[in-house]
Amino acid sequence: MMQLTKAEEQVMQILWDLEEGIVKDIRDRFSEPRPARNTVSTVVRILEKKGFVDHKSYGNVHLYFPLVSKSEYSKSQLFGLLEGYFNNSFPAMASFFAREKDLSVSELDELLSEARNELSQRKMRR
Repeated sequence: MMQLTKAEEQVMQILWDLEEGIVKDIRDRFSEPRPARNTVSTVVRILEKKGFVDHKSYGNVHLYFPLVSKSEYSKSQLFGLLEGYFNNSFPAMASFFAREKDLSVSELDELLSEARNELSQRKMRR
């Protein structure tokens, strides 16, 4: 899955929250100073061409909605980060973030415990 530009990602974040919306709805969710209506419209059309967004037409009004879920995009970006920067090594990535965030041993133990619980719950669901 391709990576989005900062502007595209901002619009997608808004659409994921809204679930659907017209350009005005999307623009209204931006903080001041808001981008121009035409800018938001252009970004949405680019997202549509990239396959991230689609629309329903009601006369001359387009109601946009995401085709790619936030979790799908997040997963794709995270695995890209893992592959591109950590040689596909999750332990290397986890160690990097543990060092950068200066996690304590008890925080690491808690993280490990949560991961074990998550894995055991997944196995039970299968």
